[in-house]
Amino acid sequence: MKPRRALIAAVVAVVLVAGASLLALRKGGDDAAPAAAGAPAAAGASSGAKAALSVALTRPQTVDWPQTLNANGNIAAWQEAIIGAELAGLRVVEVNAHVGDRVQRGQVLARLSTEAVSADLAQAQAALAEAEAALAEAQSNAERTRKLQAQGFISPQATNTALTAEQANRARVAAARARVQAEQLRLTQTRVVAPDEGVISGRAATVGSLSQPGQEMFRLIRGGRLEWRAELTAAELGRIKPGMKASLVTPAGERLEGRVRTVAPTVDATTRTGIAYVDLPAGGAARAGSFARGSFELDRSEALVVPQGAVLLRDGFAYVFLVGADNRVLQTKVELGRRVGEHVEISGGLERDARVVANGAGFLADGDLVRVVEPPAVAGR
Repeated sequence: MKPRRALIAAVVAVVLVAGASLLALRKGGDDAAPAAAGAPAAAGASSGAKAALSVALTRPQTVDWPQTLNANGNIAAWQEAIIGAELAGLRVVEVNAHVGDRVQRGQVLARLSTEAVSADLAQAQAALAEAEAALAEAQSNAERTRKLQAQGFISPQATNTALTAEQANRARVAAARARVQAEQLRLTQTRVVAPDEGVISGRAATVGSLSQPGQEMFRLIRGGRLEWRAELTAAELGRIKPGMKASLVTPAGERLEGRVRTVAPTVDATTRTGIAYVDLPAGGAARAGSFARGSFELDRSEALVVPQGAVLLRDGFAYVFLVGADNRVLQTKVELGRRVGEHVEISGGLERDARVVANGAGFLADGDLVRVVEPPAVAGR
């Protein structure tokens, strides 16, 4: 029995080994078939890669742009008048102007009490009447003395006395009239008036306060005129001429156009900067005391421009993406120049016939495959 059992075990072992070998051969054949079929599939995937982005193209355009000089500066009043009372110790009884009001030349801004001045005027007028009466009497005496002297009935000494009295009273009348005029002037000075047309920019006067000569009651921007005081270096200042156009943007976002009125003849020894004074149009959103950025138009020259959306700023440099014949993009470093509206000047690093991605540069990377959705468009002027 033992030899028979051994024989059976040997046969079973041979059968198991043969089955395992057959299974291994079939598995290897199944794995080899997909691997062989996978090579052309991979090649097909490579040839049919999907585009990263659909883009529109543009070409750089040559335009005639102005050469500009940028500057910063403050907006200030062209001339600001300080208005105060000319009389002392009088109470303010009326205030007719407030900050922001536009006033005309001679308009009454405030009134002072007139009681004391009116009383002084009445006293001066009475003194004038008294002096005129004394003069009339002296003139009558002098005339009578002249007649008597001609007849030889009066001494020369008496004649001189009468004539001197006449002259003295005439001088007293002139002095009394001058005093009346002075009191009349003081009466008109109880009205604080605007010395010129303009806008009230400050008001310190209040009803009930006492006036003091030289003390500020109102502040007036003459004519409502403002100016931009652009700060420039000595070299830049030499390029600015009166009459040049200038444009600036106010803090409110409004763009204003002005012209250079004059250029400072000196440069500050500390800051090494000078001032160019630019007249601004009336009625704009500019406010005196605010800061503004602007530029001067120096000359005009050709510029190679692209839309601002085509430029990518990264790591302190500017780039554009060029599209090759295989529709893959090439990230190219460029140098930027002037900016006007929605376009920017490319001063270096770009050919005139380049195919540039017009928008969406921030979503691309060097070597990306793109799909062009429209033919090249010309950048607008």
